[in-house]
Amino acid sequence: MTKHVVLVEDEANIAEAIRFLLGREGWRVETLANGHNAAGVIRAAKPDLVILDVMLPGKTGFEILAELRSDASLAGMPVLMLTARGQARDREMALKAGVSRFMTKPFANEEMMSAVRELTAGRVS
Repeated sequence: MTKHVVLVEDEANIAEAIRFLLGREGWRVETLANGHNAAGVIRAAKPDLVILDVMLPGKTGFEILAELRSDASLAGMPVLMLTARGQARDREMALKAGVSRFMTKPFANEEMMSAVRELTAGRVS
């Protein structure tokens, strides 16, 4: 069965690059350009993986992550957080909030795919 990811990223070029990378490996990619209803979409979709930008219109990636982790049915869902802000404080906040993996932009394509494979290993769609 096809793996499914919800990507919450407001930069169109980055969203398209990630969609291309994952699509090449057979992933179905659902993209959201803002954080307004991201948790609701994720709750309904129940994807294999969530990729969250930190700085988003509507809600930040940290706010969305907090919503996911506070919902028992989503608490264990793998979440990869992307940010252009790679300060140690951001990484610490993400880890404290329960992110599965934290990655800074720009990222190498293989680094992205390696993280995706690692986070979804053993998950059954």
